[in-house]
Amino acid sequence: MSTRREPGPGPLDGLKVLDLTRVLSGPHCTRMLRDLGADVVKVEPPDGDTTRFSWPRVGSIATYFTQQNVGKRDISLDLKRPEAQELVRRLTDTSDVFVENFRPGVAARLGLGYAELAARNPRLVYASLSGYGQTGPWVDRLAYAPVVGAESGLTWLQSRERGGQLANDHISHGDVYTGLELVAAILAALYQRDRSGRGQWVEVSMAETLLSINEHVHWELSDLDVTGEVPSFQPSAYPVLPTAEGHAVIVSAHPAAKGTWERYVAVMERPELLTDTRFETVADRVANLADIHALLREWASPFTDLDDLEARFAAQGLALGVVRTIKEIAATEWAAQRGAIVEVDDRTGNGTTIAIPNSPFHFSDAESGARGVPAFRGEHNREVLSERLGLSDDELDRLEADGVLSSRPPRR
Repeated sequence: MSTRREPGPGPLDGLKVLDLTRVLSGPHCTRMLRDLGADVVKVEPPDGDTTRFSWPRVGSIATYFTQQNVGKRDISLDLKRPEAQELVRRLTDTSDVFVENFRPGVAARLGLGYAELAARNPRLVYASLSGYGQTGPWVDRLAYAPVVGAESGLTWLQSRERGGQLANDHISHGDVYTGLELVAAILAALYQRDRSGRGQWVEVSMAETLLSINEHVHWELSDLDVTGEVPSFQPSAYPVLPTAEGHAVIVSAHPAAKGTWERYVAVMERPELLTDTRFETVADRVANLADIHALLREWASPFTDLDDLEARFAAQGLALGVVRTIKEIAATEWAAQRGAIVEVDDRTGNGTTIAIPNSPFHFSDAESGARGVPAFRGEHNREVLSERLGLSDDELDRLEADGVLSSRPPRR
C-alpha cells in the first residue's frame, strides 16, 4: 500500500452522489466531487465502464480508469432489469446528486428521468451531460470529444495554426472541460437548494462548453479583421526558443506588439534594434516577424542556465516557460510542494502504486485530493446496498443469483 496521507475532511463531506456516467466527461466530473469529499457511488453495467478495457493496465485495473474513478465506491447493476432500475430509484431517495451522461432520453426510458426521480426526492440535484444538449435538432446525435470538437469550430481553429492540416488533439478537451463545467453547475444548484429547499435539473453540453471556453469566438462571429494593421497577437505567434542542451522555452508575449517589442530588445541588450527600419512600427514588425523570431532564437541558443534566462525575461515583465515532458514537471520541486501528483494503490496487493494527477483545488479550511483506491466492478455491491437500502444477505444473494447484481473481482 502507498504510505501517502489521505486528505482530511473536504468541503463536500457528507454529500451523497450517485454516478451513472462512463468513459471520461461524467467520470471526470464525479472524480472532482469525490476529491472534494463527496461519497460517490459509481453504478456500472455488467460489461463495465468502457475505460476498464483500455491500456495500459496494472493488475486487473486499467490506469485510465484509475485516474478518473479513484476513490468512488462501485456497484454493478443490469439496468435492463426492472428490479435494478428500482434499486437505483431507491438509492436516489437518499442521494443529493444524480449524475448521468447517457444519450438524451435514455435515462427517462429506464424510469430514471428527472421528473420521476424528483417526484420521489424533491431535493435531488439531477445533472446531465451530453454532446449537444437535451433539446434541439441534434439531440439524438452520437457525440464524443473529437466529433464535438469538429462541430464546434475547435478543430478548424486549430488547423489554422497547423498550416491547414486537420487533426484530432491528443487531449479530449470536450470531455474534461464539460466535466468541470458540470461540477460548477452542480455546486450552483446545491447552493440554490440551500435557500429554496428544492433541487433541480442542470444540464451541460459539450458543444456549448467548447464555444464558451474558446476566447476567439467574438471576433469570428463579428467578422472582425484580425489581419489588418493592428493584429490580434495570437499566442500561436509567441516565440519558441531552442536553447543549449536540447531544451526549449516559450515566452508569453507577442514580439511585434507596442511596448512588448521594447522589452524583448531590453532582454537581448540590443538597443540598436529600436532604430532598425524593419521594426519601427507595429506593421513593420508584423511584416518582418520571421526576422524577429530568428534574432531571438539566435540570441537564446547558447543558454544552458534556464533559470538565468527566465530571470532576464522576468526582469522585463515577460513570462517564460520551459517546454517539459509530463515526467519532467512531475519531478519538479513545484509539483512536490503543491502535491500535484499523487500515488494511489494499484490494487495488485504488492504494495505498489500508480501515479495520477491530484485534485487542483486548495482550501484554507478543508482538504481536497485523491481519496481511497480504484474499485473493482461491483466491489461495493453489498456494502452500499445494505448500508443505504437495508438489504439483507439473503436478498443480496438472490439479486446476485438472478443477475441483477454482478461483480468482477481481480483475477489471481
